[in-house]
Amino acid sequence: MTNKKKTIKDIAKLAGVSKGTVDRVLHKRGKVSKIAQEKVEKILKEIEYHPNPIARSLKENKAYRISILIPDSEIDIYWQPAHEGVKVAEKEFGPFGIEVKIFIYNPSKKEDFYQKSIEAINVSPDLLLMTPLFEKESFQISQACKENDIRVGLFNNHLSTNKTQIFIGQDLVQSGKIAADLIDKTVAPQSDIGIIHIDKEPHLLLKEQGFKNYFDNKKSSHRILEAKNFNSDNQSKFEQDIEQYFRDNPNIKALFITNSKAYKVAEIVSKLMKPCSLVGYDLVPKNISYLKQGKIDFLIHQRPKEQAYLSISHFAEFFLFGKKVPLQNLLPIDIVTSENVDYYIN
Repeated sequence: MTNKKKTIKDIAKLAGVSKGTVDRVLHKRGKVSKIAQEKVEKILKEIEYHPNPIARSLKENKAYRISILIPDSEIDIYWQPAHEGVKVAEKEFGPFGIEVKIFIYNPSKKEDFYQKSIEAINVSPDLLLMTPLFEKESFQISQACKENDIRVGLFNNHLSTNKTQIFIGQDLVQSGKIAADLIDKTVAPQSDIGIIHIDKEPHLLLKEQGFKNYFDNKKSSHRILEAKNFNSDNQSKFEQDIEQYFRDNPNIKALFITNSKAYKVAEIVSKLMKPCSLVGYDLVPKNISYLKQGKIDFLIHQRPKEQAYLSISHFAEFFLFGKKVPLQNLLPIDIVTSENVDYYIN
């Protein structure tokens, strides 16, 4: 017996009670006699009744508010697909009462991140989604949300200080191991290999950790140089620092760049006409251009659009359907080359 065509009127007739009684039992409001409640519950069980949360939320005009804290894509183009993912999710779930409010912050200024975080909390959302680029401030915001009974979800990178966080993104340690494997297969034995952070953020250290672990476990003959961070705010100084890095390490044969700014190194390596394999991250336009020219060997695609979309959709389905939100949703780690890149961007 199914409930597909059963209305409240049908249930009332089968149970021998009024429609008002059925409504009170279904919505757990008002007084109902024990006998009437048992009759209704017996029929609901027989017809395998399941409530329609969407219909209920529309009827009750129930809205769920999501604040999303995300970096400015005009400052760092990596985040552009993530903004697109937010828009797709907003369009899909908006008609069912999911309200998404976006708070954009400067990814290089922790003060701006913190200020926008406070603004995101002050609208009293049911959920705060954020990309926690600043560890200390992100932890403080998470604690403030806990005190105000606001759920928190993280995407792109997580907090090392919180082991029970809900996280949508990639296994960053594993992605570092994959980068190491790619370089290991590319360069000759006993090569010098460098690790470069550009405008370092805490989560990049997890990629570095995975990279080093790969070679440690393999007992490789390669010499892995100490990781070095370069700031790119001043382009002229950045170029000078990279050029000096190559002078200091004349035998370097490969570089692992831990974020989406591999193109900045590729530009300089190209000018120096230095044979050096490069592995970086993300399908930003300049990275794609250098990949197609053969000046970047591999890119690891982090799927920022999918990360942002899933972050909203998981919670939307929780609010609307009561569907459990996974503690972690680790996305596949895609290896992109000049031969398959068009499949990802078309």
